[in-house]
Amino acid sequence: MLFSEVVDVPKGPKVVAVGSFDGVHLGHQYLLHQALAEAKSLHQPLLVYTFDPPTKVFTRGEGFLMDLTEKVEALRALGVELILAVAFNEAFAKRKAEEFLEDLRKLGASRIYVGEDFRFGQGRGGGPENLAQVAPVRTVPLLTLGGEPVKSSRIRALLQEGRVEEARHLLGRPYGAYGVVVEGEKLGRKLGFPTANLAVHPNKVLPPGVFAVEAQGAFGRYKGVANVGTRPTVNGSERRLEVHLLGFAGDLYGEEMRLVFLKRLREERRFASLEELQAQIAKDVASARAYFGL
Repeated sequence: MLFSEVVDVPKGPKVVAVGSFDGVHLGHQYLLHQALAEAKSLHQPLLVYTFDPPTKVFTRGEGFLMDLTEKVEALRALGVELILAVAFNEAFAKRKAEEFLEDLRKLGASRIYVGEDFRFGQGRGGGPENLAQVAPVRTVPLLTLGGEPVKSSRIRALLQEGRVEEARHLLGRPYGAYGVVVEGEKLGRKLGFPTANLAVHPNKVLPPGVFAVEAQGAFGRYKGVANVGTRPTVNGSERRLEVHLLGFAGDLYGEEMRLVFLKRLREERRFASLEELQAQIAKDVASARAYFGL
C-alpha cells in the first residue's frame, strides 16, 4: 500500500527503513533485505519511508534514476508491504529534526533502518544517533563493489557517460525508462527505420548514445535500437529518446512503452548527410541483431 501522509499509515508497531532509495540499487537492496528479515522475525510489517522527489533532486537539481512509479514497483518486487512517499519540497526541507522524529513515533517504529550516511532535518542536522530517541537503530554500512560504495550518485555518473552495462552491475538489473509514445518528425520512417518517440520526464537520467534495448507494452515485447540525444545531423537541440523496434510494424502513438538499456553500440555523432546517417543506422540495427543473436 502506498501513502503520502503519515496520518494515513495503519497504526501498530512496524520496522521502518528510511531513505531516498533512488534506483533501489544493490546497496538499497542489501539494507532492505536485512530490514525485511527482522520485520518477519518480529511478525511486523516493513514500512519504507521515502521521499518524492529524491532529496538531491530537490536540493541539488540532479536527475533521478527512478520516478515514484518505478520506485514503488521495485520496492514491491522486493516484498515491501507499506510505502510512505512524502513530498520533498521547500517546506519539508525546512522541517526541524524533532519533527521527523515525531513522524517516526506516530508511525509506530519499533526498529529503524538507515544507511550509515543518512542525515535528516533542517541543515541535515540529524543523524542515526538521534533516531535512537525513537527506537533501536540499525545503521547499515554502505555496500562496496569494485572498491567503491554503491550509491545513486555513482550510478548516475556512469549513466551520464552511457556506461549502462557497468550501471547494471550496481543496480542488479538493467537500467530502464518509460514514457508515452508521441508523434515526432517521422525522420526515421523516411530513412527506412521508423522510430517511436518516447516522452520521458525531463529530470529522468538517460544515457546518451545508441543502445541495444528491450521494449515492452500492450503491443508486446520487442528487441530494438534506441537513440538518446539531440540528433545533431538535423540540428536538433532537445534531448530525445527514440526507439526502432526490430520486426514491429504498426502504430504506437499514445501507447506506454517501457524499455531497458542493455548495451551501448556507439556514441551519438553528427553525420555529413542523411545518407550517411541512414547507412550508420543500418549498421546499428545489424549490431543489435548480432547482440541479440537474431
